[in-house]
Amino acid sequence: MSARLAPELILRNGRFATMTPGEDADPGRPPPTALAAFGGRIVALGRDDEIDALRGPGTEVVDLGGRRAIPGIVDSHCHPDSHAIMLAKQHDLGWPGVRSLDDCLAIIDRATRESPADTWFVGYRYDDVKLGAVPTRAMLDRAGNDRPVLVQRTDSHIAYVNSRALEIAGIDDDTSDPPFGRIDRDPETGAITGLMRETAAHIFRNRIVAENTVEDYVAALPKLFERFAVLGITSVHNSLTGSKPIAAYQRLAAEGRLVPRVGIIANGFEDGLIEALVAAGIRSGFGDERLRLIGVEWCPDCSTSGRTAAYYEPYLGAPIPGEPQPNTGMLLYDADDLEARAVAAHLAGLTVMIEGIGDRGIDFALDAIAACLAARPAEDHRIRIEHCCHVTPPIRERMRRLGVVSSSATAFMHDLGDAYIAHRGAEAMERMWPHRDLIDAGIPAAGHSDAPVCDPNPWRAIWSMVARRTDSGRPIGPSQKITVREAVAAYTRLGAYLGREEGIKGSLAPGLLADVAVLDRDVFAIPDDEILGTETLLTVIGGKIAHRRI
Repeated sequence: MSARLAPELILRNGRFATMTPGEDADPGRPPPTALAAFGGRIVALGRDDEIDALRGPGTEVVDLGGRRAIPGIVDSHCHPDSHAIMLAKQHDLGWPGVRSLDDCLAIIDRATRESPADTWFVGYRYDDVKLGAVPTRAMLDRAGNDRPVLVQRTDSHIAYVNSRALEIAGIDDDTSDPPFGRIDRDPETGAITGLMRETAAHIFRNRIVAENTVEDYVAALPKLFERFAVLGITSVHNSLTGSKPIAAYQRLAAEGRLVPRVGIIANGFEDGLIEALVAAGIRSGFGDERLRLIGVEWCPDCSTSGRTAAYYEPYLGAPIPGEPQPNTGMLLYDADDLEARAVAAHLAGLTVMIEGIGDRGIDFALDAIAACLAARPAEDHRIRIEHCCHVTPPIRERMRRLGVVSSSATAFMHDLGDAYIAHRGAEAMERMWPHRDLIDAGIPAAGHSDAPVCDPNPWRAIWSMVARRTDSGRPIGPSQKITVREAVAAYTRLGAYLGREEGIKGSLAPGLLADVAVLDRDVFAIPDDEILGTETLLTVIGGKIAHRRI
């Protein structure tokens, strides 16, 4: 290679796990120790001396000190648009920063004591299971100092509100439940408790979201993505992306400020958005390697940790006062309505993605997917079940038969696993995120964080996939343990596959995008429990260094 075409970046003295499908075919072959990048892509992988020979006067060279390098992390389902706004404008009430209900109420009191009248307090990531308590309307009245208070549970499917918030929303004890939602009421008095389930919570959340502008997203997203780069995340699939964030992403991309690669999954909750894509003839794949529309999504199923996801058998454990009995969860669409929406999108060339968490919820999603494939059969459709938690053997076989892929909420195992055990029982965990069974059945199953619902750090989820333990150390379906390499594949190669981008990223090979994460330890050669503390020392996106600690 001439000096004019010399690599722009060389990473040398490393150990590269390419995560290509055939990497394990020749276990005696030493891994590449160096990589060269030019024009945003990998131009060579090999020994140090081979890659050193390509160096030119303008080449940046980084010595990795023998460290392990992997393809950049692909988080196949998260919400950076809402996550960025939360960090910028709201209050984090998540564990372990908040360790008790009293801590939460003190934060609300301090924030509202001097705030202007009717300024909303909005908190997120409140975990009633870890804290062992649910905030009541009366508690939030006292802490809110006559300001409207909205506290979102960690799953964002349940909200707790005070009397001022109810008054502003025009809700009183005589208000009926909205379709596909529930306003919890005291079983003895009938008074509203303050707990809002699903579309009842949307009444308040939509009011807050409507105040956000495109400029708010443009200002907030780069700060969040700096955090993601520190974690080695080079690509995200933004679940349920609304029209304002879509506009913000385009502006950031045009200005050269969109650091990770973003796959847009358009929001089926936003009236008219998917219909507009269909009418415009826009198909999945529209865009480029930095910003691309990869699909459209509906969320008919809900939250296991919040006791709203749809199961055939009732929830276990003590119900929250006002909870419906018996409680088998709820669905947020009529079957005919969801089927019509999904079929229209599928016929228009948009990849359909439907959330399914409980076994009844996954079957509900598969019914709509089966209708799509009956309307237009397709061999390589990559229609996705999002979260895809309680996969029983009959559901697994149905997925295999339909060719459905799984974007699996693997971070739930770590962050929410204790709640899953409490609400569904330890035995059910052998069928929850059953990656061993999915892999053996040949069903592609990528991993994701669902951030900000869970922490975006991929190594927490990868550790739980390998060790099958929750963040408290409790076993969670040990029969479904997988290898470290299989877990890393779920966050690299398979994440790219679910976005139909495995031809450009998700592994390391000449011609593919130069997206690399260099780790502080060799995750393939250490005890399982040491995986949990893994940190990223260098993140490269398109041959450009986005984060560096070496």
